[in-house]
Amino acid sequence: MKVWGLTGSIGMGKSTAARIFRRARVPVFDADATVHGLQAPGGRALPALARAFPGTVQGRVLDREALRRIVLADGAALKRLEGIIHPMVRQEQARFLAGARRRGERLVVLDIPLLFETRRDRREFDAILVVSAPAAVQAWRVLRRPGMTKERLAAIRARQTPDAEKRRRADHVIRTGLSRRHTQAAIARLIHATRGERWT
Repeated sequence: MKVWGLTGSIGMGKSTAARIFRRARVPVFDADATVHGLQAPGGRALPALARAFPGTVQGRVLDREALRRIVLADGAALKRLEGIIHPMVRQEQARFLAGARRRGERLVVLDIPLLFETRRDRREFDAILVVSAPAAVQAWRVLRRPGMTKERLAAIRARQTPDAEKRRRADHVIRTGLSRRHTQAAIARLIHATRGERWT
C-alpha cells in the first residue's frame, strides 16, 4: 500500500486537494478533523487539556479561543499542547492505516498540515505532496475567514515552515493558485501514475 503525505501552509488549498482525492476514492486521513474530534465536547483530549491549561475546559467543553490565545503567546504552552495532542493523533492515524491495509487499499493519503513542522519521519511516506499558491492568493483566501486578521495571519505564517522550503522538500508540488480544474488534473495525473494507468 502506498502512503502519501499531503501538506501545505494555511490557505494553500490543502482541503480542496483532500476533497479531490476522496472523490477519486482514495482514503484520506484528516489530521485536523481528528484534532477537532479529540477536542470536541467530551473528547478524549479534554481531561489532559484541563490539567495542562486550567480554566480552558468547563463542563466537558473546551474554550478553543482561550486555548488559542494561550499557545499563540507562549511557545512553551504550544509545546505542552502538542505533547498532548500529537500522540493521540498518531494513534488514530495508526488505526486508519491498519483499516486500509485490511481492506486492501492500494493508495491512502495522510492529510497533515504540520508534517514538516512536527518533523515527521520521511520514511513514513512513499511520497510527500505539497500544495502551494502565490502569497497574495494565500492571503486573500485566509483573510476571508471569520475572525482572521493580517496580524493573526502573520503570526501563523511565522510558526509554519516557509512555502519555498516545503516545495523544496516535496516529492510533488500541487499548484492550487491557477484553477480548481488545474488542481484536479494535477492530482488525477498523480493517481493514475501510481495506479499504472494512462492519463488522458
